[in-house]
Amino acid sequence: MKSLELTAKPLQHELSATQAAAATPIAFVRSIALAYERRGMRPDRALAQAQIAPEVLQDERARITAWQMEQISDAAMQELDDEALGWFSRRLPWGSYGMLARASISSPTLKVALARWSRHHGLLTDDIALRLATLGDTATLSISESRDLGPLREFCLVSMLRNALGLSCWMVDSRIPLLSAQFAFAAPAHADAYGVLFRAPVTFGADQTAITFDARYLALPLRREEAALRQMLQHALPLTVLQYRRDRLLVQRVRQLLGAPVAGQLSHALPQHSADSLAALLHVSPRTLHRQLKEEGATLQGLKDEVRRTRAVELLHRTQRPIKQVAEAAGFVNEKSFIRAFRSWTGQSPGEFRRTIQLPAP
Repeated sequence: MKSLELTAKPLQHELSATQAAAATPIAFVRSIALAYERRGMRPDRALAQAQIAPEVLQDERARITAWQMEQISDAAMQELDDEALGWFSRRLPWGSYGMLARASISSPTLKVALARWSRHHGLLTDDIALRLATLGDTATLSISESRDLGPLREFCLVSMLRNALGLSCWMVDSRIPLLSAQFAFAAPAHADAYGVLFRAPVTFGADQTAITFDARYLALPLRREEAALRQMLQHALPLTVLQYRRDRLLVQRVRQLLGAPVAGQLSHALPQHSADSLAALLHVSPRTLHRQLKEEGATLQGLKDEVRRTRAVELLHRTQRPIKQVAEAAGFVNEKSFIRAFRSWTGQSPGEFRRTIQLPAP
C-alpha cells in the first residue's frame, strides 16, 4: 500500500503540488533519514525524489511541502520495505496498511471500521495500541505505548493519528473536524506546525496521545467499496493531503451552535452568531462555511430562522413569559423584529399564536 503518511497542509486546488506552502517540519524528514541509517542505508534517492537538498536536514527551521513529504515517505517505504518507517521493533512490509484498510472497508459505520482498524493494528505490532472510546458526545482515538519509541516517537505518534484521521475521512467521504489533539510529550521546537497539522486546539505534556471529535461522525455509513479502495491504494495523496470539502454533519453542528443558550444569561438567550464567529468556532473560513452549507442544501440564515422559530414556539407553548422576553430568548435584539419574523414564519403574531394553543396548568 502506498503511504497514509503525514502531511502538513491540504493541497490547494489552485496550486500544483510543488507550489503548495511549505509547512511540514524538517524534523520528520530527519526521522526518515534516521530509519535509513539504522538499516545501514542512505536516503539519497528518496531525498532526490522529493527534491529535498541533503543540507536542508541540518536547518532546524526548515519546512517542506505536503507533496515533498508524500514523495519522500513513498520512496522510503518502498526502499526500506517498511510502511512504519522504522517506528516499531519489526518492519511492517509493503502492503501492511492496505491489508488493514481492506479489513475495515466492509464495515457498516465508521465506528465499526475504526474499531477494526485499531484491533487489527495490534496484530501487526504490539509496540503501540490504538483505542477508540466514546464519552457522551465526544469520540476519542488514543494511542498507548508499550515500549520506548526513542527518537522516532514524535513522528510515529503524529503519523498514526494523521493516518487514522485521513482514512476515516476517506471512508465516509467527509471532513471530520477535530475538537482537540493532545500529545504525551513536551512541545517540540516546531510546535507551531501542529496547528496546521491538526487544525484544532493542541495540548502537549498530556497524559495520553489522542485526538477527539464529535461522536456523531462514528454513526456515518462508509461510502467506499473495494473498487474505490483499489484505486486509492495506487496513490499516496488522497488520504491525508486533500482536504475534504464536504462535512456531512456541518448542518447539525451549525444548528447545535446556534441553539446553545448564552452562558450566564438568566433568559437563556440564543447567541447572535455571525458567519465570522461561527466559522471561527468551526475552524473554517466564512466563505468555506457558506459554500459547505450550500452543498448540504442549507443556508446560514435558514438555519438561524429554524433554530429561533423552534425556540420561540417552545417558549410560547410552554411558558407565559412576556413576548419581549420570548424575543430576547429567541435571539432577537428587540420585540418588533421578533414579531415581524414570527409572522413571516407562521402567518400569526406571537400573541395570536399563543391564544390558539392551550397553555399547561400553572
